[in-house]
Amino acid sequence: MTRSPYLVGVDLGGTNIVVGAMPADGSAVHAVHSEPTRAHEGADAVTGRIVRLVEDVIAATCQETGATRADFMGVGIGAPGPLDRASGVVLITPNLGWTNYPLRDRVSAAVGLPAALDNDANCATLGEWWIGAARGAQHAIGLTIGTGIGGGLILNGALYHGASGIAGEIGHTSIETNGRRCNCGNYGCLEAYASGTAIATRAREALQGGETSRLAELVDGDLERITAQTVYSAAELGDTVALHVVRETARFLGAGIANLLNIFNPDVVVIAGGVTQAGDALFEPLRAEVRRRAFKPAVDVCRIVPGVLPGTAGVAGAVAAFLQQHP
Repeated sequence: MTRSPYLVGVDLGGTNIVVGAMPADGSAVHAVHSEPTRAHEGADAVTGRIVRLVEDVIAATCQETGATRADFMGVGIGAPGPLDRASGVVLITPNLGWTNYPLRDRVSAAVGLPAALDNDANCATLGEWWIGAARGAQHAIGLTIGTGIGGGLILNGALYHGASGIAGEIGHTSIETNGRRCNCGNYGCLEAYASGTAIATRAREALQGGETSRLAELVDGDLERITAQTVYSAAELGDTVALHVVRETARFLGAGIANLLNIFNPDVVVIAGGVTQAGDALFEPLRAEVRRRAFKPAVDVCRIVPGVLPGTAGVAGAVAAFLQQHP
């Protein structure tokens, strides 16, 4: 019996690095390891952690499955962009602070395996389309909401990169022309309002404005400790301020997604990341905002759903990206 080859998928985010292994048929995910990115330590230090995690995952997968290192054919890497896939270079990352960094080749040389690089949100979208919530769709859009907001486009059954490889930067579409400043340097980006970072910021601003809320209790009065997760937890408890922040986030996301429906007319929009923990408190007003703003024929055929691969969509998509680049 021929053993399916294995690949390692790396999901590099602004907050965490997640690494796991998969057989090339996508039938399972093995040995998922994660640790904080700690981007402030610099690109080389982060790359060193990625390499160590890859080696740890290979060793753990071999122990778990009986595979050997010779069964591993490569490493797929999803990283924040924009980036140059052909050269494997991360061009600029607002949330990591990298510029023109040759991530693919550094990882490949260190682990002794071929590597492929694609945008992290492209990978998350590809993962959900390959084995997750968008499986079987002809046209799918993915949003990943974490430290920032990324996006990916599956058009006519294929990942769409655009003329210069940066298609899908949904977080940096403008929803307010004179709005909040974004990490990218622009003003009014969707990311500046609805990312996990922005959700926490808006909650802190509400409390600093004198609003009474259980949010302060949850962080023992230290408002700098408020995260998006704190907001979701307070919303579950019925906290008025937290519920307002979640509903406001839904309106921002709904406006952005309505634009996408009118432009691309997808079968499905998959929303992944920590924001999905807000559940119906987010998705019900979000869908209502989309219905209010988008053309009815586009709304009628589109499902707006949470991702079903929490924590591993990016890993699966990085593996799929490697397979696409090394058929």
